Amino acid sequence: MLQETELIERAKGGSIGAFTRLVEAYRERLFRFLLTRCQSHADAEDALQETFVNAYRYLYSYRAEWRFSTWIYRIAIRNASSQRSPEVREAPELADESNGPLEACIGEQSRRNIWLAAKRVLNEDTYAAMWLRYVEDMSINDIAVALERTESWAKVNLLRGRKALAAEITRVDAAHPEDIACG
Repeated sequence: MLQETELIERAKGGSIGAFTRLVEAYRERLFRFLLTRCQSHADAEDALQETFVNAYRYLYSYRAEWRFSTWIYRIAIRNASSQRSPEVREAPELADESNGPLEACIGEQSRRNIWLAAKRVLNEDTYAAMWLRYVEDMSINDIAVALERTESWAKVNLLRGRKALAAEITRVDAAHPEDIACG
Protein backbone atom coordinates (compact mmCIF):
# COMPACT_ATOMS: atom_id res chain seq x y z
CA MET A 1 0.00 0.00 0.00
CA LEU A 2 1.40 3.36 -1.00
CA GLN A 3 1.80 6.05 1.62
CA GLU A 4 -0.28 9.19 1.27
CA THR A 5 2.79 11.29 0.44
CA GLU A 6 3.69 8.94 -2.41
CA LEU A 7 0.11 9.07 -3.73
CA ILE A 8 0.23 12.85 -3.65
CA GLU A 9 3.51 12.97 -5.53
CA ARG A 10 2.23 10.52 -8.14
CA ALA A 11 -1.01 12.49 -8.50
CA LYS A 12 1.02 15.69 -8.94
CA GLY A 13 2.88 13.86 -11.68
CA GLY A 14 -0.39 13.14 -13.49
CA SER A 15 -1.40 9.74 -12.10
CA ILE A 16 -5.20 9.53 -12.17
CA GLY A 17 -5.03 6.25 -10.23
CA ALA A 18 -3.11 7.88 -7.38
CA PHE A 19 -5.55 10.78 -7.23
CA THR A 20 -8.47 8.33 -7.29
CA ARG A 21 -7.01 6.58 -4.24
CA LEU A 22 -6.75 9.92 -2.43
CA VAL A 23 -10.39 10.63 -3.28
CA GLU A 24 -11.41 7.22 -1.95
CA ALA A 25 -9.47 7.83 1.26
CA TYR A 26 -11.22 11.13 1.99
CA ARG A 27 -14.63 10.86 0.32
CA GLU A 28 -16.68 9.52 3.23
CA ARG A 29 -15.13 11.73 5.91
CA LEU A 30 -15.44 14.88 3.80
CA PHE A 31 -19.01 14.04 2.87
CA ARG A 32 -20.01 13.62 6.55
CA PHE A 33 -18.39 16.97 7.30
CA LEU A 34 -20.09 18.67 4.35
CA LEU A 35 -23.49 17.31 5.38
CA THR A 36 -23.19 19.42 8.53
CA ARG A 37 -22.36 22.54 6.55
CA CYS A 38 -24.69 22.33 3.55
CA GLN A 39 -28.43 22.79 3.30
CA SER A 40 -29.20 19.45 1.71
CA HIS A 41 -27.75 16.08 0.84
CA ALA A 42 -27.52 17.17 -2.80
CA ASP A 43 -25.68 20.37 -1.85
CA ALA A 44 -23.20 18.32 0.18
CA GLU A 45 -22.66 16.01 -2.80
CA ASP A 46 -22.10 19.03 -5.05
CA ALA A 47 -19.66 20.57 -2.57
CA LEU A 48 -17.83 17.25 -2.30
CA GLN A 49 -17.51 16.95 -6.05
CA GLU A 50 -16.33 20.55 -6.32
CA THR A 51 -13.82 19.92 -3.52
CA PHE A 52 -12.22 17.08 -5.43
CA VAL A 53 -12.29 19.00 -8.72
CA ASN A 54 -10.55 21.94 -7.04
CA ALA A 55 -8.10 19.63 -5.26
CA TYR A 56 -7.15 18.09 -8.58
CA ARG A 57 -6.93 21.46 -10.29
CA TYR A 58 -4.73 22.98 -7.57
CA LEU A 59 -2.81 19.91 -6.49
CA TYR A 60 0.37 21.52 -7.81
CA SER A 61 0.03 24.14 -5.03
CA TYR A 62 -0.10 21.58 -2.22
CA ARG A 63 3.04 21.74 -0.08
CA ALA A 64 4.22 18.77 1.97
CA GLU A 65 4.70 20.97 5.05
CA TRP A 66 0.92 20.82 5.50
CA ARG A 67 -1.07 17.72 6.24
CA PHE A 68 -3.05 16.77 3.15
CA SER A 69 -6.20 16.41 5.26
CA THR A 70 -5.87 20.02 6.42
CA TRP A 71 -5.41 21.23 2.87
CA ILE A 72 -8.40 19.33 1.47
CA TYR A 73 -10.69 20.30 4.38
CA ARG A 74 -9.81 23.94 3.72
CA ILE A 75 -10.99 23.48 0.14
CA ALA A 76 -14.18 21.76 1.36
CA ILE A 77 -14.92 24.56 3.82
CA ARG A 78 -14.63 27.13 1.05
CA ASN A 79 -16.91 25.13 -1.23
CA ALA A 80 -19.54 24.66 1.45
CA SER A 81 -19.56 28.23 2.73
CA SER A 82 -21.75 29.51 -0.10
CA GLN A 83 -24.22 26.68 0.46
CA ARG A 84 -24.47 27.05 4.25
CA SER A 85 -28.02 27.09 5.57
CA PRO A 86 -29.11 28.67 8.85
CA GLU A 87 -31.53 25.84 9.55
CA VAL A 88 -30.59 23.16 12.06
CA ARG A 89 -29.69 19.81 10.56
CA GLU A 90 -29.02 16.48 12.14
CA ALA A 91 -25.46 15.25 12.14
CA PRO A 92 -24.97 11.97 10.32
CA GLU A 93 -25.52 8.83 12.33
CA LEU A 94 -22.44 7.06 13.53
CA ALA A 95 -23.05 3.41 14.32
CA ASP A 96 -21.82 1.99 17.59
CA GLU A 97 -21.86 -1.74 17.09
CA SER A 98 -19.65 -2.63 20.06
CA ASN A 99 -22.56 -2.50 22.52
CA GLY A 100 -25.99 -4.03 22.59
CA PRO A 101 -28.93 -2.48 20.74
CA LEU A 102 -30.06 -0.32 23.67
CA GLU A 103 -26.59 1.09 24.31
CA ALA A 104 -26.07 1.66 20.61
CA CYS A 105 -29.39 3.51 20.38
CA ILE A 106 -28.63 5.68 23.40
CA GLY A 107 -25.12 6.43 22.12
CA GLU A 108 -26.44 7.29 18.67
CA GLN A 109 -29.13 9.56 20.10
CA SER A 110 -26.58 11.27 22.35
CA ARG A 111 -24.24 11.96 19.42
CA ARG A 112 -27.08 13.42 17.37
CA ASN A 113 -28.21 15.53 20.31
CA ILE A 114 -24.72 16.88 20.89
CA TRP A 115 -24.27 17.96 17.27
CA LEU A 116 -27.81 19.39 17.12
CA ALA A 117 -27.08 21.38 20.29
CA ALA A 118 -23.80 22.51 18.76
CA LYS A 119 -25.69 23.82 15.70
CA ARG A 120 -27.94 25.86 17.99
CA VAL A 121 -25.32 27.49 20.18
CA LEU A 122 -22.08 27.71 18.21
CA ASN A 123 -21.17 30.01 15.38
CA GLU A 124 -20.15 28.45 12.07
CA ASP A 125 -16.39 28.62 12.64
CA THR A 126 -16.51 27.27 16.18
CA TYR A 127 -18.79 24.46 15.04
CA ALA A 128 -16.32 23.63 12.27
CA ALA A 129 -13.42 23.68 14.74
CA MET A 130 -15.30 21.34 17.09
CA TRP A 131 -16.17 18.97 14.23
CA LEU A 132 -12.62 18.90 12.93
CA ARG A 133 -11.27 18.21 16.42
CA TYR A 134 -13.77 15.68 17.75
CA VAL A 135 -15.00 13.93 14.62
CA GLU A 136 -11.99 14.24 12.32
CA ASP A 137 -9.41 14.14 15.16
CA MET A 138 -7.38 17.00 13.72
CA SER A 139 -4.67 18.72 15.73
CA ILE A 140 -5.01 22.30 16.93
CA ASN A 141 -2.47 23.38 14.33
CA ASP A 142 -4.33 21.63 11.51
CA ILE A 143 -7.62 23.17 12.61
CA ALA A 144 -6.03 26.61 12.63
CA VAL A 145 -4.68 26.09 9.12
CA ALA A 146 -7.94 24.64 7.78
CA LEU A 147 -9.99 27.52 9.17
CA GLU A 148 -7.34 30.14 8.38
CA ARG A 149 -7.06 31.18 12.02
CA THR A 150 -4.31 31.18 14.64
CA GLU A 151 -3.63 28.28 16.96
CA SER A 152 -4.65 30.54 19.85
CA TRP A 153 -7.98 31.18 18.17
CA ALA A 154 -8.49 27.43 17.71
CA LYS A 155 -7.69 26.66 21.35
CA VAL A 156 -9.87 29.45 22.72
CA ASN A 157 -12.80 28.61 20.45
CA LEU A 158 -12.62 24.91 21.22
CA LEU A 159 -12.70 25.77 24.93
CA ARG A 160 -15.58 28.23 24.46
CA GLY A 161 -17.39 25.73 22.25
CA ARG A 162 -17.10 22.97 24.85
CA LYS A 163 -18.34 25.31 27.59
CA ALA A 164 -21.27 26.58 25.50
CA LEU A 165 -22.17 23.04 24.48
CA ALA A 166 -21.99 21.76 28.06
CA ALA A 167 -24.21 24.64 29.23
CA GLU A 168 -26.73 23.96 26.44
CA ILE A 169 -26.86 20.24 27.18
CA THR A 170 -27.29 20.94 30.91
CA ARG A 171 -30.05 23.46 30.13
CA VAL A 172 -31.89 21.06 27.82
CA ASP A 173 -31.52 18.11 30.21
CA ALA A 174 -32.86 20.20 33.09
CA ALA A 175 -35.78 21.49 31.03
CA HIS A 176 -36.73 18.13 29.49
CA PRO A 177 -35.60 15.14 31.58
CA GLU A 178 -38.35 13.03 30.02
CA ASP A 179 -36.93 13.49 26.50
CA ILE A 180 -34.52 10.59 26.71
CA ALA A 181 -35.77 8.64 23.73
CA CYS A 182 -34.49 6.15 21.30
CA GLY A 183 -35.38 7.03 17.69
